Parts: sequence; structure tokens; C-alpha cells
Amino acid sequence: MKRLQRVLSCLLLCALLAGTAGIPASALSDVPEDFWAKEDIDRCVTLRYFYPEADGSFGVGKEMSRAEFIAVLCRCLGWKPTSPARAVYKDVSEKEWYAGAVETAYHQGAITSQDGSFRPDDLITRSEAASMLVRALGYGSIAGLIQDMSLPFQDVKANSGYIAMAYGLGLIDGTSVTAFSPNGHVTREQAAAILMRLHDKLHGPTTSRMGIAVSAENLPDLTGYEAVCISAFKLAYNGEPQVTLTMGDAEAQSVRSAASAAGAKALLYISGGAYHVRGGEEEKLAAVLFQAVEEGGYDGLYLDAFGLTTVSQRDTLTAAAQILREKLGERLLYIGVEAPSWKGTIFGYDYAALGEIADRLVLHFNNKKESVAGQTVAPLEPLEQIYYALNRLRAVVDADKLTLLLTSTGFIWDGRESESLTGKQITDLAAERTTRTHYSDRYACAYLVQEEGPDVWYLNGQAIRERIQLARLFGGGRLCLSDLNNALPETLEAMP
Repeated sequence: MKRLQRVLSCLLLCALLAGTAGIPASALSDVPEDFWAKEDIDRCVTLRYFYPEADGSFGVGKEMSRAEFIAVLCRCLGWKPTSPARAVYKDVSEKEWYAGAVETAYHQGAITSQDGSFRPDDLITRSEAASMLVRALGYGSIAGLIQDMSLPFQDVKANSGYIAMAYGLGLIDGTSVTAFSPNGHVTREQAAAILMRLHDKLHGPTTSRMGIAVSAENLPDLTGYEAVCISAFKLAYNGEPQVTLTMGDAEAQSVRSAASAAGAKALLYISGGAYHVRGGEEEKLAAVLFQAVEEGGYDGLYLDAFGLTTVSQRDTLTAAAQILREKLGERLLYIGVEAPSWKGTIFGYDYAALGEIADRLVLHFNNKKESVAGQTVAPLEPLEQIYYALNRLRAVVDADKLTLLLTSTGFIWDGRESESLTGKQITDLAAERTTRTHYSDRYACAYLVQEEGPDVWYLNGQAIRERIQLARLFGGGRLCLSDLNNALPETLEAMP
């Protein structure tokens, strides 16, 4: 009897694919014009993530099985089902219509096999859907790290990290302000809404790029860059705020000309730390910065303030930024700030106020250095830190203004001191016979293992693309490279 049912199911699927796939989404018999999910359903059918039922309806209100959900998820992510399918789970026959999708999802990491069973016919719960979504995106490790993160839902007792991520990324809402209903089932229209949110985030507007130029030599092609930030001065202090020259006028002019020729804005990049941002000196600070922009003929300013920790420094930076905003007029103002971290509140930055004042709020991260199983790891801008910062700021700063500062050179840490490596040095090391190239899925970061000497950590093309995806999921996607002149070629090529 079961075999007959499976044959009938396969025949029905073929009928759906051949006979009803061409039904216009607007003609679905059970989807009225004012239905809350009509647009999502129409788009899902048009994109063939879903197929109509045999009777020309969508199947509104029908709860989905685990097999059905994994099939539509594979379609949304563009994963081609394995054919011919091979058995991965003991309860999934190779002859089932969904076997190829289940196998593909398993190898992509969207589902796991703890007891060898998949339970394809069980109705999928909201908790399971959240887990599959997060795993499919490659964020299982982050979900494990944030399982203790507070949630507004009082009914979540298990899978909290996955639910927190699916909710934080805006993929699945709660069923009320205080409830997620993790054991509730997912209907076809709810799945359509979820998939279209995912689709729109992954296929959103093209992300923009900018970068910091430290000299006029070895500049890459600047075509497509929103801004080139020229490191011509740095903050200093000698009784009052001032700037000191780090690049000659002729060299700075050469970079400005290259940026202008490529259609990019040329911004003056000036960095400074807590020593340079002192209470009560916001007017002097703003004045000296504006003078440097004005005299250099720049299109704006990128002020990178790092290491601020006190309320006094926070208020001074905010006040100086407001003064600069008024002085600069139509010219651009980018503000660099230390990103919120796992380790607690950073009091040196008023993210909300700066987000309102600045055209871009550039987040820089304190790259972690630690010992894991006796080995020193030093990943650059770890994905988990980026997730935490973007999640903390998603309701605070306009996502379109948030920009990630990414290290475009290599980094060595031997446990005592650090060293930066240029892209050419990384390329030369990777070509050596005694060097092995690796990629850490845990940190989404590449590294080289030398036969003699410490490991070299760097962001390769895959690492850049993973950070672009995460930024897009939060509705943003602006990136800034820390060093255009010495960047790894693969890193440059991966920029949007």
C-alpha cells in the first residue's frame, strides 16, 4: 500500500511539473487579492520555488512536511538536487521525489544526521525551519555561540541560537510579541513569505565598496569604488588637537586625480585614538579637521576614531561630528567607530547619534588572538563578531549607512607581537613548497601554515564573499578595504 502511495505521489508530482507549472500566479484559485501573502506566493510560483496544486490552487493553509520544506529551500538557494539520488538517511528511499533534494541539503550542511533518520513525512516545525535556514546559510557555528543571547520569546527552550539568528536576520517572525511557537507547523504561505525574505536579502542591491589609500604607488583599478580615502594626515596632540602630515601634497594629489578619473569621491582619511579625543575640545578638533579637508580640496572626510571608552570621549566625538557635518555641507562625512563586541558595552561611541550625523558609519573590529588546542589563531574580522555587531545595531543605525572595515593584508601573531604582510608577500608564501593553504569555516578566514614560523591569517575571495552575504542579510553590504595599495589581488577581485 505504501509503495502504491509513493507511485501515486510521483505521478502527481510529474503532473504538477508538466501540467500546472505554467499556471499564472495571479490565477491561483485560493489566493484572494487582499491575502496577506499574495505577493510572496505570486513571486514564489513565478520563480518556481513552489508549484501549484493539481486543482490550480496554491494550497493555502496546508502544513508542509520536512521533505517539502527542504525541497523549496533548495530551489530558493539554487541547489540542484543530486541525480541519481543516493541514500543518506535510512528512512529516505532513493526513489522518492525528494531524495535528491535531501541528499543535496545534507551535503550543503542544511540538515544533519544524528540518528540516521530524516523523518521526511513529519510536519516541519517552526524551530526546525529556523535551524535549516541558519545551517543552509552556513551559520551553525554562530548559532552555537549565541544560544544564550536574550530573546523576546518566552516559549523558546531549545534551538535558541538558531531561532535567534533566523529572527535577528529578519527571516522568521514570532507569532506574537512574546511567543515564537517553536513547535507550531509551517504552512505553505508562511514558507513562501520566509523564502521571499531570504531571496530579497541574498539578491538585494549591489553592495558598494570603498578603500583606504596609503600611497600613490601600486593603486589598483579604482573603477566602481564609491570613495577612495587618502591617508594624508593623522591626528596629533600638543596642548590642543592638530594633524601631522603622512603623505606629501603631490602624492596626495596624484591619488585624488586617480580617484576622480575613476568616478570615485576622494575623501581625506584621518585616524586618531583616545589620546586625541578630549573632553571640551570638540570645536578645536572639528576646526583642524575641516581646515585639512578644505585646504586639500577633498570631497569629504573619513574620521576614524579608535579605542574610545569613556562617556566624555563619546560626547566629544559626537559633538565634533555634528560641527563637521554643518561645516562640510554637501561634502561627505564618514565616521569610523569600534564595533560593539561580545565582551560588553562600549561607552565611547553614541552609535545612534553618529549614525544620524554621518553619511557612513564604518565599523572596525578588534581582531581576536587566542590559543585553541595549543595553536594560536588570529582570524581577521571573524564572522561571529560581524554578526554580533550588525545584530546589535540593526534597530539603531540605518543598515544602508553601516560599512564594514575589512583587513586587506595578512596578519601574523606569534603570541607576543603582531606583524602585517602585504598581498604580494602572502602570494609568494603560498607558492612555497613548504607552505600549506587552509580555510577556517569556524572563522570564515583563510590562513597559511608555514613549516617554520607562525601562521598567516588573511581574507581571501571566499572570506570576502561570506562577509558580503552576511551584510546583505542585515540589509546592508558596504565594505571598506583597509589598504588598497598592498591588498591581496584575490581580495580586490572579490569586492562587489
